[in-house]
This record gives sequence, C-alpha cells and structure tokens, in this order.
Amino acid sequence: MPYILSSGIQTAEFCYTQQELQSFVEQIFPMTSHEKQRLMPIFENTCIDKRQLAIDLSWFKNSHSFPERNDLFQNKAIQYSKQAISNCLSHEEFLTDSVSPADIDHILFISSTGIATPTLDAYIINDLKFKESIKRSPIFGLGCAGGTSGVARGLEWLKGHPDKNVLVVCLELCSLTFQLNDRSLSNFVGTALFGDGASAVLIAGDESLLLSKRRSSIARVDYSSSRIKRDSSTVMGWRVVETGFEVIFKKSIPRLVKEFWSAHAKSVLEERGWDISELPFLIAHPGGRKVIEAYEETMKLDSTVLAHTKKILREHGNMSSPTVHYVLHEAMLARPDAGTKSLMTSLGPGFSSEIVSMEWS
Repeated sequence: MPYILSSGIQTAEFCYTQQELQSFVEQIFPMTSHEKQRLMPIFENTCIDKRQLAIDLSWFKNSHSFPERNDLFQNKAIQYSKQAISNCLSHEEFLTDSVSPADIDHILFISSTGIATPTLDAYIINDLKFKESIKRSPIFGLGCAGGTSGVARGLEWLKGHPDKNVLVVCLELCSLTFQLNDRSLSNFVGTALFGDGASAVLIAGDESLLLSKRRSSIARVDYSSSRIKRDSSTVMGWRVVETGFEVIFKKSIPRLVKEFWSAHAKSVLEERGWDISELPFLIAHPGGRKVIEAYEETMKLDSTVLAHTKKILREHGNMSSPTVHYVLHEAMLARPDAGTKSLMTSLGPGFSSEIVSMEWS
C-alpha cells in the first residue's frame, strides 16, 4: 500500500487576529448597524485566534471585477503552491534527503477559488522543473473535501503503479471571494471563517525508491471511501456573479455531519474492523466550531481526539481544501508510534464526504 512520505504547508503573508478582522468587517460590511451587532458574536464564537490572507485588508474596501480577482488568484496561487511543494520535498523532519521534482510521476492540483487554462499545475511544472512525462490531474470544485479527496485519488492511482510517486497540491485563496455588496449571511459567515493557504503531500508507492529517504515511521494509506448525499447540491458552494464567486452556506451543515457524515464514518470503521476508541486522533477538516462539536457529539469523542484539528482552526481558520493537510502536518510532526491508526476526513460541496484510513508503520 502507498505511504505518505512528507508534507509541506505555506501560509499567506498577511496575518491578522480575529479581533482585527472583526473590527474591519464591522466597518465595511453592507448591513445596518443593528444587523451587524446581532451577527458580530459569530466572530467571537469561531474558536479562531488568527488567520492569514493573501492580500492586505485595504484591498477589501473596494469592489473588484472577476478578472481582477482571478489575476490576483493566479499570481498568488503559483507563488504559494511552489513554496508548499518546496517545503514538502525538502522537509528535514520527514526526509533524510531532499526529493527532486523529477522524481514525481503524477501531480494532482486541487483548488476551487479561481480558474485558469492551462491549469496552474502547468506553470508550476515549468517553474520547478518537473519532468515532461509527468501526469497531471487538475481538480476543481471539491471545496473543503478536496484535501482528503486528493489523497484518496493518489492512493487509488498508486495501487496500480506501486513504484511511482504522487504529489497532491491544494491551494485556496478563500478571502478573494469576499463580495463587498453581498448582504447575505453566507458572505458574513465566510468573512468570519475563511483564510488562505497552500499545502503539498508526497505519497510514495510501496515499491518506490523514495521510501529509502524516510526519516521515521510513516503513514500507510490503505483505504478510501466517498459518499454523496442525493439532492443536496445547494448546501454549500459558489454562486458565480459578475464580480466573482458568492459563497453559499446552509445552516444544515452541522446536522448533516451528525446524520450523513457519522453514518459514513461508522461504515468505514466497520469495513476496516476498527473501533473509534482505537484512534488517538482524527485528521479532520475543521470546517468551523459547530462542525467540530458535531464530530465530537455524534462519535462520542474525547476532546483530545480533535486536538490537531482545533489547533489548525485556531491558528489559520478554514482555508478550504488545504486545511486538512495542515492537520495531517501537525499529526506527522507529532511522530505517532508505529501501529497508530487514524482517519482523514473532509466534507464538501455535493454534499459529499471523503474518508481515508491510515496506519503508521
């Protein structure tokens, strides 16, 4: 089975406390003072201390066209993605020696907050000198589910190519989707949760020569599972308008975690022959405070099981697809003992659930 050999993350360069962002949104959000005062506790109840954005706050004081946003997205996305990849391929905590981009056989590039043709992986391949024969799988529209889905697709490809290596790259600039004239609750909630960032995860087949570069125990990825709930496509996503993407969030998301995700998670545990009590931690995309609480309540989890997830939410907010890789990065840095089992899990538009099981060895 394939192994996660290394990971790398790259935060956006402008870091703000949640209090700073709350004060700024209170100034510019297109609602009456009464409406804003009623909603401001959303910022205070997110369990977020700080977030990183790709652009200075002054940019958000004005309206911007879709082309303007997308040009900014492309430039920043390439920059952050290359940095995350470089961090992953040379991470001294995970690797005894750097991995060359030429050793990568397949790159999966996942993003939902901007568009480009050719897709941005083409620019990254040129800039970092990946080999010309590399396979490319750019994936758009998975939202928060993209990080786990990318690992799952890498697992599936490597089962048929056990001597090869896959790089999963996630990049989201959620802040660029803020709409100055959108008075919706979804837009407000997005301003309270969203951050920007990039991640890269290196997965090696079980016959890959790169396994000789592992520094310590590594996670064997051995199972993936996907679920999509019928007739739920309006739960989350984007509404495309002249000025870009307008975010869609429904209040039903925490309820769907309790009903839809919990059934999926329990079926995966049953399929694997695992009990939830065997897992010291979950590599779970945080979503937001209510999503974390729904995870804990429905699976009767001890508060420590989602410690990595809570830390990432507190320090970075919700960055969509890369966020679960940040949680994975924390778990890997903690150097779990051989035999440690865990699930990586994310929810996204569709409404969909992605789960991957892994065991350190």
